[in-house]
Amino acid sequence: MEDAYARSVSEVLDFFGVDPAKGLSDSQVDHHSRMFGRNVLPEEKRTPFWKLVLKQFDDLLVKILIVAAIVSFVLALANGETGLTAFLEPFVILLILAANAAVGVITETNAEKALEELRAYQANIATVLRNGCFSILPASELVPGDIVEVTVGCKLPADLRVIEMSSNEFRVDQAILTGESCSVEKDVECTSTTNAVYQDKKNILFSGTDVVAGRGRAVVIGVGSNTAMGSIHDSMLHTDDEATPLKKKLDEFGSFLAKVIAGICVLVWVVNIGHFSDPSHGGFFKGAIHYFKIAVALAVAAIPEGLPAVVTTCLALGTKKMARLNAIVRSLPSVETLGCTTVICSDKTGTLTTNMMSVSKICVVQSADHGPMISEFNVSGTTYAPEGTVFDSNDQQLDCPAQSPCLHYLAMCSSLCNDSVLQYNPDKDSYEKIGESTEVALRVLAEKVGLPGFDSMPSALNMLSKHERASYCNHYWENQFKKVYVLEFTRDRKMMSVLCSHKQMDVMFSKGAPESIIARCTKLLCNSDGSVVPFTAASRAELESRFASFGDETLRCLALAFRTVPHGQQTISYDNENDLTFIGLVGMLDPPRKEVRDAMLACMTAGIRVIVVTGDNKSTAESICKKIGAFDNLVDFSGLSYTASEFERLPAMQQTTALQRMTLFSRVEPSHKRMLVEALQNQNEVVAMTGDGVNDAPALKKADIGIAMGSGTAVAKSASDMVLADDNFASIVAAVAEGRAIYNNTKQFIRYMISSNIGEVVCIFVAAVLGIPDTLAPVQLLWVNLVTDGLPATAIGFNKQDSDVMKAKPRKVGEAVVTGWLFFRYLVIGVYVGLATVAGFIWWFIYSDGGPKLTYSELMNFETCALRETSYPCSIFEDRHPSTVAMTVLVVVEMFNALNNLSENQSLLVITPRSNLWLVGSIILTMVLHMLILYVHPLAVLFSVTPLSWGEWTAVLYLSFPVIIIDEVLKFLSRNTGLRFRFRLRKMDLLPKDRRDR
Repeated sequence: MEDAYARSVSEVLDFFGVDPAKGLSDSQVDHHSRMFGRNVLPEEKRTPFWKLVLKQFDDLLVKILIVAAIVSFVLALANGETGLTAFLEPFVILLILAANAAVGVITETNAEKALEELRAYQANIATVLRNGCFSILPASELVPGDIVEVTVGCKLPADLRVIEMSSNEFRVDQAILTGESCSVEKDVECTSTTNAVYQDKKNILFSGTDVVAGRGRAVVIGVGSNTAMGSIHDSMLHTDDEATPLKKKLDEFGSFLAKVIAGICVLVWVVNIGHFSDPSHGGFFKGAIHYFKIAVALAVAAIPEGLPAVVTTCLALGTKKMARLNAIVRSLPSVETLGCTTVICSDKTGTLTTNMMSVSKICVVQSADHGPMISEFNVSGTTYAPEGTVFDSNDQQLDCPAQSPCLHYLAMCSSLCNDSVLQYNPDKDSYEKIGESTEVALRVLAEKVGLPGFDSMPSALNMLSKHERASYCNHYWENQFKKVYVLEFTRDRKMMSVLCSHKQMDVMFSKGAPESIIARCTKLLCNSDGSVVPFTAASRAELESRFASFGDETLRCLALAFRTVPHGQQTISYDNENDLTFIGLVGMLDPPRKEVRDAMLACMTAGIRVIVVTGDNKSTAESICKKIGAFDNLVDFSGLSYTASEFERLPAMQQTTALQRMTLFSRVEPSHKRMLVEALQNQNEVVAMTGDGVNDAPALKKADIGIAMGSGTAVAKSASDMVLADDNFASIVAAVAEGRAIYNNTKQFIRYMISSNIGEVVCIFVAAVLGIPDTLAPVQLLWVNLVTDGLPATAIGFNKQDSDVMKAKPRKVGEAVVTGWLFFRYLVIGVYVGLATVAGFIWWFIYSDGGPKLTYSELMNFETCALRETSYPCSIFEDRHPSTVAMTVLVVVEMFNALNNLSENQSLLVITPRSNLWLVGSIILTMVLHMLILYVHPLAVLFSVTPLSWGEWTAVLYLSFPVIIIDEVLKFLSRNTGLRFRFRLRKMDLLPKDRRDR
């Protein structure tokens, strides 16, 4: 029943055909169970494990590698190869793919935990009226129409409509659903609000929320998926994980690269059709297979097999850095996503604020001798920890606040007229509340005021253990006064009173809404000397004015008062709540975190917009936004602040405009948060969403990066990409800076690997066109791609963060990893790498002292060697030396190229290798590994290489070092001319044109 909130009790009961005195009959229960289903959240249909595994191979580059592995194996068998040589290359390729698939499967499996943990918020049992009798049943057996008894401490088992209240007050904490900072009062009356949101439905109790005060009966109106919690479950179920910007760019790059690879492979094969019939091949068909094998080697060379592993490693290193910043990363790609975040949608309660009500102001009458003189005190401390001080109006700290008469009585009244509990939780190392947050705030105030008569009180309290300190002063007052009778809070009186007995004196303490308390006061307590004087009209007007000013600051205001009663009186009635003596006013709020203002300024400097999203009312939220700097120097908030209902009423075009300026989005439901994220994403924004409640989970999952609070619900954490261990908004800003630095380093090593692979492609292509023997074997290419490229590429991830990383605007989502002039630069480097490799191969045959010293013509006609008389044996073309020299040139030139990537444009003379010792270490390790395969015989046989002489090493260095000079020239042009901006290619990006910057 969707509109139960707008129907009277009788209409709702009639709809379900239930008698409120007897409940449903067994036959009705069976009928309703068949009609509405069970009261459980449906389980998600899990993707079979084999489908998850296959999904990881649904990538074009991966498919090309698999085909290359199979073809390589088939060709090896066709050529009569057996044993290790036939299996090595395909085995290595498949091993890499299996490792990447394993990471993907683990990530997707973890994503399902959020839906499982959502079920933890369902109640286990319920007290149900059926067939005229109450019984305790499993909550899963509830059906719409059931009459349920609910009381304080009860977790609500389904969506319910209140039909009867047995107490004067009935309050529910529904923060996990709506994000409201205070508990909500519920009643029986129907609601006529149009387009009512959860906060407007005052007669509805939502599944999974908690009753914090009162007792009553309600009728079940929704079970399972038809509850508020069920709608969150469904929303999460139908939310697909968004690919990160880097993932999208790498996928697009992969598609583009696949087309280029296919084109080059076909071109190499076609160009050599004339050589298929060369006698050395033994026939046309075998010649075709030979050049097809070269094309396969070319594909292996072009694909950066190690790229996924290096990206994963670099992001993993970034997570360790972020952990030190209290940002625990659950999803590796989210590290990079932070770097291009343009909008942060931040939950107010618990993220920008502490989610702990705290007394911040106290107002008392100082003296009434010459008209009322009012004193105000400020109280520090923003959490439930009993740590804070009291300051006077001149910001002077009070050493012993309890020596002031009014503060003394405020502490007594706050302790005694109170039903809450403040306790220390050693497991979480934090102070926690049981009961109403406003009452706990008064308990904390009593601790901050301290006890009278002890000069050493502040230091003495600090010597207590945290467990003792939690309520030491409160326990003192409770031991001094014995509670005799309690008048509970009611909505018509708007106050609560407690009768207490102390030695030969009985006192009634009262607290409540200021208008109710002040109206019942005839006297007031003066703070100057502790005297009690008549409550004059002037005093009343002045206090009402101060009360109004508290309201302007959106402080939740309470008034406290007392009255002495005849000794021995055992009860009090409403009539006794007159002739009170006014003590003072206290103003409390859910205070903003002290570091949030600076963090907001940092976001503005970095070009990141912050939208505050909250379930609280508009005025309270606007007050917090003013405090944290979101509305600095603004008086009119129109166009910046919207409630969910106001936003939904706007025409589509105005909604689009509003999204571009919005700073505050209040009075929202979970569906509104998800809608906001989608709308911003449709405007090409990269959205980070913060939250801590169950209500935030769908939006956290939908956002580009979901950020949960460490103190939040398990559901929010499981749906998020990152968890803030300290619940601090400022940690997000630090994480964004780290994310930007990681992306910059990621770009550097991707460019490094691309230029290296271009070199390998050029090497094989040029060798095939020139008609010389195979320069590099496929297994040698794999070694270079995985080991000698991979280690330096990973070390580039340790490049230091730029000092101005948070002064730049967020990069565009569609920004290509390599574009324009930069692509030309790395194409030049890649071409040189390839030519140097081929040159090393040719050098050995023509110029090396250890080589045959052939002419260039003889080398090009190596295939006809057996048909001609030669001064050298034809077996010379099977020698391992030339391919070893070529492979070593390729390795060494790429080590020099890695040094080029210490900075995109700065010279090696400015940013020296000492700035990244990890890179220096990786280069040394790579060369040691390369030496091993050259000089350890079994490895040399495996990789078809042989030891090199000093003369051959000298040639390698001569051919490799110029890559430094070439890149220094290109960097100089980038720094000192406009060439990089004037340079244009028809295809500026490595990506399709329609995928570029949006």
